[in-house]
This record gives sequence, structure tokens and C-alpha cells, in this order.
Amino acid sequence: MKPGSLIASATINFGLALIVLSLFSIFKKQPSNAPIYYARRLSKRHHIPFDHSFTFSRFIPSVSWIPRAFRVTEDEILQISGLDALIIIRLFKFGINFFAVCSLIGLVILLPINYGGQDEPSRVSLSMDSFTISNVIRGSNRLWVHFTCLCFVSFYGLYLLYKAKCVTKKIEELRGRSTVKKHGKECLLNDSTTGEDFLKITLLEEKVQEIFHEIRQIQGEHMLKGKELPVAFATFKSRCGAALAAQSQQNSHPLIMITEMAPQPKDVSWRSLAIPLKFMPLYKIGIIVLASLLTIFFAVPVTAVQGIAKFEKLKKWFPPAMAIELIPGVSSILTGFLPSAVLRGFLYIVPLAMLGIAQRGGSISKSKAEIEACNMVFYFLVGNVFFLSLISGSLLDEIGEYVSHPKNYPSHLASAVSAQADFFMTYILTDGLSGFSLEILQPALFLWDSIVLHTCGRGKDENPYLYSLPYYRIIPSVSLSILIGMVYAVVSPFLLPLLVGYFCLGYMVYVNQIEDVYETVYETCGRYWPYIHHYIFIAIILMQITMIGLFGLKSKPAASIATIPLLLMTIAFNEYCKIRFLPTFCHYSIQDASKHDELDQKNGQLKVNYEQASNAYRPPSLQPVTLTVSSLQI
Repeated sequence: MKPGSLIASATINFGLALIVLSLFSIFKKQPSNAPIYYARRLSKRHHIPFDHSFTFSRFIPSVSWIPRAFRVTEDEILQISGLDALIIIRLFKFGINFFAVCSLIGLVILLPINYGGQDEPSRVSLSMDSFTISNVIRGSNRLWVHFTCLCFVSFYGLYLLYKAKCVTKKIEELRGRSTVKKHGKECLLNDSTTGEDFLKITLLEEKVQEIFHEIRQIQGEHMLKGKELPVAFATFKSRCGAALAAQSQQNSHPLIMITEMAPQPKDVSWRSLAIPLKFMPLYKIGIIVLASLLTIFFAVPVTAVQGIAKFEKLKKWFPPAMAIELIPGVSSILTGFLPSAVLRGFLYIVPLAMLGIAQRGGSISKSKAEIEACNMVFYFLVGNVFFLSLISGSLLDEIGEYVSHPKNYPSHLASAVSAQADFFMTYILTDGLSGFSLEILQPALFLWDSIVLHTCGRGKDENPYLYSLPYYRIIPSVSLSILIGMVYAVVSPFLLPLLVGYFCLGYMVYVNQIEDVYETVYETCGRYWPYIHHYIFIAIILMQITMIGLFGLKSKPAASIATIPLLLMTIAFNEYCKIRFLPTFCHYSIQDASKHDELDQKNGQLKVNYEQASNAYRPPSLQPVTLTVSSLQI
């Protein structure tokens, strides 16, 4: 890719981000948009200070939301949305801390070495390859600098992962709280409501309650006529008893009775409880087959995108494409911005499709289905976006040279691996600038609300657009960016500053979304973090394996051999983390359970918790109906 194409991609993405963020700052000031941009605050009855007067300042873009995002502390995030939301913020902080240090090393040390790596003036001085490791001549001692930087980057990444161990302390603190939380809404009435109006409302509520009671009674009778389900929720009077029962084998035959800690009441997937245990393997196989078919199907557009990105080679295979060069600037836009934009467009529906597949896999909780979808989306992105983009790009770029000079294939492959950095630069720019900007603007929701407002109309007290945080979409996408950045940290330093900007923008956007927009429906107590740890571990391993291959192709076998112990140390560190930290996410220690029971007994909460838990786990048809009259004062 020529520098002009990269500049075109950066210009378009920066321009779009500036326009979208400016529109967001204006739209957020308008009181009519509060159900979109203050959904969580409205649902909690928080007062939102709007300027209702028609002033010019309401229509001027502002950046007040940016410094506010950096003033929000982790404790505030934990209190607002729980540990799962805090883990999302921790993921962005990891990216900022890691790539800020790597950028300093890359720009100060590696970039000058790569650019001056040729004894003679480089023939590719007009290409981005001049700033990558491919510009260093074979057998050069400069490659030892790359090895030293690889060791530092690897150890620094492992240090940041180990430093994140304090997440386990947060989990222990959260488990000390009540097992079941009340999610009911209080009944609030306008001050202007008269006694007559209140009497009418009360009579209507009583009639609706009677209707609902009859419907629920019919549903309950129909359910009791059916076959009894081989599943039950058991309530214990203490956490210690529940932990012992859930984490021990109840029968010599392990399949006779399987016990585990129940998810939160709102997290229960009642439809999946009806699936017999003997059919669960079939459901799991079905999920794997569907996810594999989706991955194979998306291989076609990814390969087509690489055909557009490799426009110079595409002209040799398809001469009519040369006509595009007759229009000034079109080829730069075509090769710089369009491939990554098209790829992001195709990938937008993947998380939703994977979530739909995972929800039919028999998970007893909605959060487990989301975690499975998160895992499938990550491996989909690694396979289709990273590896397939690399392979298809290398094939299109090197097939001619391979046929004419088969002996030089290893050197051409090494150059192709480095050269793919420019495509991933445009991908990071598009995913970060355009993707995060559209996330905070919520254009689809804004358009829908505008249509409803101008066609059907909506009242002053319309319910806000409340949605839960889409972990299955955020975590895989951000983890893929970490993987790309780590693999190319030593290969192409120019990518690193873009990643710092990517994570800073993502941090600001999602702090705003967590604080104002998204609602926490259920809490997994940080069970996403072991998966994030695993994704970062895979990224470090791929970085080291890639450098082993590149050192070999650059005729520096000593550096390749020296990297193997580094690889083994990384694997040993991951195994230690599995032994030391993973059980905290999967099990509830008896020591902590007993300690929390003692505190509850002193505060007189044991009986209260037991009664709440006994009444919380009811099927939807047996849950009590609560009707509220709420007024939202903005």
C-alpha cells in the first residue's frame, strides 16, 4: 500500500469521527434526546440538568464529556454498573498502558533501525515497508535489537496481566454482598396528581391485577399438567452450605445429580432448563457446526476485501481495473479506506449471529450464552480478520514471484508478513475512529426515535431506550486489536501510536456509555476476565512465534533459538495464573463464605437473604405482578 492510501484512510476516518462526535455533543444537549443518551440515568430517576431555553450554545459542539470520562474512578464504575463493566474499562486501560510504552520504544528505537536497515538506499523508499523489519538486511546484527525489544514487550505484557490480579479481590468483595438484590421499582406519582385521578388509577390497577392473576393461574395450571422438569433451585440458609453443595459431587455416578451455583434471578434462561442433559452434547455440536459454517461463509468477503487492498497486483490479473487510476484520488480511497470499511460492515452482524447461535446451546443462564458468543466471535475474528487477511494478502502479493522464483519464496513471505501492517493500520483506524464514534452516537436508535417522534409522536414520560452492555461485541473486537498490535509491535512500530489513540477513544466512549446509557441487567462477578487473559496470552504467544519465523527468514537462527525460552516462560506464566487465579472466578471458597455468613448473622441478614432467595427464583408465569406509575422529571 502506498503512503497516499494510508493518508487517505486516516483523513477520511478522522473527518468522519470529528463530524460524528460533534453531532453527538450537540444531540446530547437536546432534552428530546434524553431517552437515547441518558437512558440509564432516566431509569434510575436521576435529575438531568438541561438548558430548556433556546440558546445558541445548545447547537455548538463541546468536549465537556471527554474530561468527565477521565475523572470517573474505578470505584464509581463498580458502584454504577458492577464488576463486568469495570472489566471492560480495565481492558481499555491495559491497551493504553501497554501500547503507550511500546510506542515509545518503537518510535525511538525500532523505527530508526528499520529505516536505516539497508546498506544501500532502499528501493522501496516510497512504501511503508521502509519502516518495518522487512527493510533490515538478512543476517544483520541490528536484529538483536528487535530481539531485546521483543523480550521487553513480552515481559511488560505479562507484568500488566499479573498486575490485574486485583480483580480477584473485587470478586471476593462483591460476593460479600447480599446474594439476591431487589430489582423492583418504586411507585412515584406526579405532584399534580389529584385525589380523584389517584382513585381512578387505583381502580384500574386492581382490575389489571385481577386479569393478570387469572392469566398467571391458567399458565401455572398448564405448566403443572406438563412433565416435571429434572431441574430444581435449592435455597440454603447460609452461603457456606450453598458453596459446599454446589462444588461437591453428590452421587458416585456423576451424571445422576449435577449441582452448580445458580445464576442471578434475572440471568436464568428458563427455556434452556427444559433441555434434558442427555441432549446437551448434540446442542454443543450444533453450535460448533453453525459457527464453523458462518466462519467459512465469511471467508469470501474477507478474500474479496484483500483483492481490493492489493490493487497494484489486482491490475495484473484484471487489466480493466486500471481505468480507476484515471480519476485522481480514487485509487487511494479504494485501497486505503474502502477495504477496511467494507470488512467492518460485514463483521457488524457477526456478534449478533453468534449470540443467536449461543442462546440455542442450552446454557442455563443468559450470561453463559453471552460468554460463549464472546469466545466464538473472538476466534472468528482471529481466523477471518487476522489469519485469512494475512494469507490472502500474501497470496495475491507473492503468487507471481513464487511461480517465477520459487527458491526466493521464504524471503518474499517474510516481506509479505511485514507488508500486511499497512492494511491493519487502516483496519485499526476504521474500527477505532469510525466504530467508536458511531457507538456513542447511536445513529440507528436516533433515526428510529426521530421517525417515531415525527409520525406517531411520543409523550413526555416515554420510557428510555434501555439495553445491556454488549460484552460479546466489545471484548472480542478490542482483544483482536490487542492481538494485532502485539504481533506487529516489533515488526511495524508505526502501528503502535494508532493503537494508543484507539484505546484512549474507546475508553472515553465506553465510560460515557456505562455512566449514562447502558443498564446492568445481571452480574457474572468478573467471569469475562479469564477469557480476556486467555486472549492476551494468545496474542503474546503469536507475537513470539511470528518473531521466531522472521528471525529465521532473516538468516538469524541464533535469535530464533533464543526466543524459544521466552516462549516457554510465557506458557509457564499462564499455567501459574490458571492455578493461582482461575479458581477464584469459578468457585466460592468456604473460608470467604463462612466469613460472609458471620457478618450477615451479626447484622441479622441471614433470614432476610434466605427469604429473598426463596422468592426470587420463580418462573415468569408465577412471578408477582407489580404496576407502577412513574414520572420522570428532566
